[in-house]
Amino acid sequence: MNTTEHVTNKGQGTTRIPNKLINEKSPYLLQHAYNPVKWYPWGEEAFRKAKEENKPIFLSIGYSTCHWCHVMAHESFEDEEVADLLNESFVCIKVDKEERQDIDTVYMTICQVTTGHGGWPLTILMTPYQKPFYAATYIPKHTGYGVLGLMELLDQIAVKWAKNPSSMLRTGDQIADIMKHEFEASSDSAKVTKEYLDLAVTQFNQSFDHDYGGFGNEPKFPSPHNLMFLLRYAKQEADETAYFMVENTLMHMYRGGIYDHIGYGFSRYSTDA
Repeated sequence: MNTTEHVTNKGQGTTRIPNKLINEKSPYLLQHAYNPVKWYPWGEEAFRKAKEENKPIFLSIGYSTCHWCHVMAHESFEDEEVADLLNESFVCIKVDKEERQDIDTVYMTICQVTTGHGGWPLTILMTPYQKPFYAATYIPKHTGYGVLGLMELLDQIAVKWAKNPSSMLRTGDQIADIMKHEFEASSDSAKVTKEYLDLAVTQFNQSFDHDYGGFGNEPKFPSPHNLMFLLRYAKQEADETAYFMVENTLMHMYRGGIYDHIGYGFSRYSTDA
C-alpha cells in the first residue's frame, strides 16, 4: 500500500513520508503518522533500536481529544527543529492512553510520584532499558515563565547522555526501586494508621498554594479525591487548617475560568484564568 502523502501548498507540491505509526489503528496515533518526528508504536522494534544505538527513549502518551496534546503536537512534534533533535538523539515512542491504559497507568504513577502531579500529554524520558529518569506533562517548545522548554531539555539530555550518562542511569535505577516499593505498598492490605493520615495532611499543607489555592506549582488540575480526603479529615479531627485548604481551593476554582457560570460545575482545565 502506498502511504506517501502528497500535499499541495500554494501551487507547490510537497511529499510527506509517514513514520511507523501509519499502520496503527488508533486515531490518536494516526494523527501523528505524518509528523517529522520518527515515531514508533510501543513495541520491541523501538526498544531494540534504542539498545542497539544506545539512545535514550522519548515516550509521549496522550489521547485524541486532549487539548494540550494538540498544543504540544503543533508547537513541537510538527516542528522540523524539534524533530531533528529528537530523531538524532532519541528513539521516540507514541502511546494512546485509551488504547494502552496499562502503560499509561505505570508511567502516570511515576510522574505523580516524582513530580507531585500528572496529566496529559505525559512526557517520559528513559534509558534504552526502559528505566525512566525524567517525567513531565505538557512542555512548551522554548523556555519561558520559569518552565524549561523542550528544545533546551532535549539538548541538555542529549549532551549529558553522550558525555556521561551515569547520572541518568542512576536516576533510572532509583526511580525503578521507588516504583517497586510503591507497587508493593499498594498491594499491602495493612491498615492505614492515623499517623499516615496526619503525615498526608502535613504534606498537603507544605505544598498548599495560599495565593491561588490547590497544591504544588502551576499548571494545576483539580483533584477532587484530595479535597474529599481533607474534608473528611477536617470533620473527623476538627482541623481548621485542612478545612481552610479545601475552602480556599474551591473558592479560587469558583472565581476562575474553570467554573461554568451558566451550566454550573467545573471543567478539568481552562486555557485562561
